[in-house]
Formats: sequence, structure tokens, C-alpha cells
Amino acid sequence: MPEIAPFKGIVYGSDLARDAARLVCPPYDAIPSAMQQELYESSDCNAVRLELPAEADPYAAAASRLREWLASGILAQDSEPALYPCFQTFEDEHGVTRTRKGLFAALRLYDFAEGEVLPHERTLSGPKADRLKMFRETGANISSIFGLYADPSRQVDEAISEFAEKNEPLIDATFQGVRNRLWRVTDPALISAAQSVLAGLTVYIADGHHRYETGLAYRNERAASNPGHTGREPYNYIMTYLSNIYDEGLLILPIHRLVHSIESFDPECFIKRLDRHFTVWELPGRSALDEFLATGGAATVFGMVLPGMVLGISLDLKPSEALSSPVPEALQSLDVVVLHDLVLNQILGISAEAMASQSNLAYVNRTADVFEAVASGKAQLGIVLRPVQVEQVISVSVSGEAMPQKSTWFYPKVMTGMVFHSLEKAS
Repeated sequence: MPEIAPFKGIVYGSDLARDAARLVCPPYDAIPSAMQQELYESSDCNAVRLELPAEADPYAAAASRLREWLASGILAQDSEPALYPCFQTFEDEHGVTRTRKGLFAALRLYDFAEGEVLPHERTLSGPKADRLKMFRETGANISSIFGLYADPSRQVDEAISEFAEKNEPLIDATFQGVRNRLWRVTDPALISAAQSVLAGLTVYIADGHHRYETGLAYRNERAASNPGHTGREPYNYIMTYLSNIYDEGLLILPIHRLVHSIESFDPECFIKRLDRHFTVWELPGRSALDEFLATGGAATVFGMVLPGMVLGISLDLKPSEALSSPVPEALQSLDVVVLHDLVLNQILGISAEAMASQSNLAYVNRTADVFEAVASGKAQLGIVLRPVQVEQVISVSVSGEAMPQKSTWFYPKVMTGMVFHSLEKAS
């Protein structure tokens, strides 16, 4: 029964918030260097200056800037605890307008073994070390994690939708085509109702696995150094954006793979090796590839883009017969698991370590980027994947297993700068 709590959020002052589109930014791991510079130029108060500072010592810079902004009124901490509904409105790939609804809350940190909060992806030590330094220096959650819950009754969704219809948002910021709106809820009855519903449900981490595990490490550090530790201190919680899997706006997109820097890579030889395990179709172009993937059904299928060639491939064997070692049933149904084991590792010889370090592998979000990378020579091979289904995310989470890194892209990203969470005692 995971516990959520209202918290005294840190928000931009009302004058600045009127131009919030210039203040928000994606989470740190979705900000390439070019975007970081653009965000710096958009405003002296953009949240990127806290989330991913460009200074030589980014952690000290973020901590100093957070203190300065609080002292000057650029930021202000709310006087009473609240939940913060946040709606993100966007167009999907078919041009249909969708709104994903959720809310920011302080989620109590649980070890995964407790079964209250469950992951679905593996993490790396580097990003966790980076975020731990940020936690230590700032004493705050600058960006949130993204958690899912399953409530078919949609009680919380309906309550926050009704609240949003009757109240103006604190923040209304459109960034890269996504409209982000934030409200503040202090009504004890509404907060209690949300807590009651969510207390009986498991939280599944959709995005922010590194930040969640960093939160656990930081909590343990703080608890060990605090003789008066009670378990109620803010560092026992982490700011979390919570959304219902039954929300009509929930969208998962695939993350495609680019293979590069393989010595003596021979496309013809590669296709022959594929033929041993897959049925291979040569397709006339991208539209045919999209149709091939959309009609793949329960089969394990991928798209392959090579110079001057587009392929659709479908696994002939059962996944359990093709994988190099046994994996639980929850993982066998995932295209990305077969891809990483059979194609990338067994056929191309890319080790798990090389995949993690991206020495032979890069990731892109758009199918167009796959075609462009292969055409330009930046990639020797592009692999187009289907999106993972939310039911598969939950199935893997419950099984205690984990997907390969970058298996899911929950779109849109939860924006940084809508609200911040102090890990120190609220004033």
C-alpha cells in the first residue's frame, strides 16, 4: 500500500509563471547539448539551470542558484502542503489531440523487494552517481519520477478533472508542441480521497528509474546520519508524477536502435545470418515497413534499414528457442529482448557492456531519424521497433525482471520546472 503525501511545492513566482514556456525543460537525460544551450538562452531563470547546469561544477551551481532564486523570489515555497495535478495536451502521430492527466505527489520511498513500487528497466551506475551528487548538493528533487497505477474506476482522474475545469492553472506552458498545465490542490477532502484510492495500488515506474534508486540511496544516507530519524522527514519521499494506466492520454512510443562502428560489417552476410532464424521480406519503403510492423500481431517482428534496402523480419522460432539463455515468460513476448540477445549479441557480436556504453549502439525516437542516419552513413544498420504495451510493462514489473535499457518512451516527457520538491524540513 504505497503512501503518497501532499508537499509544500517550490514554484515560480506568479510574475514569471505568466511566461512559463520559457522556464520549463525536459528531464536531464532528455536534454542534448544543443538543447541545453537553447534553454539557457531562452531565460536566465529556465529550470535547465537547476536540472542540468552548464558550469564546470554543475552540482554546486545548481545548489547556489536554488538558494539565490528562493531568496530573490524567483522561486517560492508554498505555505501549505498540496497535490499538484498536471495535464499534458499533445497531438499523437495520427494528428489526434490527446491529454494525459496525472498529479505530482510526494511518494514514500520503498525498496523494490517490498513490492509497493516496482521497476521495469535496468539502471547504470553513472547516472545514479550523477543524480546522487545533485541530491546532496541541492537537497531537492529538481525533476520528478513518473509512476503508473492501475485504477479502472478512475476515481482520482475524475476528481482532478473536475477540479481543473473549475480552476485556472498556476502554470500553462507550451513546449515543443505539448501544452503543460499545473494546478495546486490543498482541499483536505480531495487529498484524502486521492490518498485512499492510491494506497491500495502498486506504483510501476514508467520513467526515472535512476532518480528513484538515487532517492533510495539518498534516504539511506540521510537516515544513517540522523540520530533523530523518524521516517517522516521529506527525504523519505520522492516527487512523483502519477498517472493511471487507464488514462486515455497515456502513450508509449518505441525507441529505435542505430548500429554503428562494427568492424567489417557486411550487409549481405548479415542478411544471410538473419535468414537462419527469421523470415525476411524486402519492403518497398517506409510506408510498407509501418504496415508490416502494425500487422505483426503476436509474432516477434522488427524493421531493418540498410543502405538502399528496407527489410521486415519475423522470428520463425519461439523466443524461448532462439534466446541464448532462459528468460521468464514476461520477457519472451518483448521484441526488444529477442533483438538484444539474438540479433545484437549473437549475430552482430555486440556485448551487453558495449550496448550499455553505446560504443556500437545509439538510440533515436523517430523512424525518420533511423532512415536519415543510415542514408548519411552515421549508422551501418537501423532497427525499427514497435512500442511496448503498458500491459507488458506491468507484467515485467510484477515478474521482478527488467527490460533492456531504453525499451520504453512514455510520451510526452514530464517537464522539469512545473514544481520542485524540497528534501529538507519544510518551513
